[in-house]
Amino acid sequence: AETEMPGLMATREEYGPSKPLKGARIAGSLHMTIQTAVLIETLAELGADIRWASCNIYSTQDHAAAAIADRGIPVFAIKGESLEDYWEYTHRIFEWSDGGTPNMILDDG
Repeated sequence: AETEMPGLMATREEYGPSKPLKGARIAGSLHMTIQTAVLIETLAELGADIRWASCNIYSTQDHAAAAIADRGIPVFAIKGESLEDYWEYTHRIFEWSDGGTPNMILDDG
């Protein structure tokens, strides 16, 4: 997916070393796809602390969610999750381990 997203890749290359998002705490809820994984990885590379859930119970690509989890980024998304799980996961993106809260919410509406 990185080849489909040259803007994000250029942003990583140019701004990654300076970590302009250091201190940002982002709670995100978008379709958990490989394209979203590139966005999440870019935000992390720019210094953000991230927690993520899928915005749709059917659109999650489990391999994309697993790749993000492997990077140590909390991601709450399983293809076909129940509606009950969906709402639990949505709440969990706001539960930071230190009791703090996000200072940015990224959602597709």
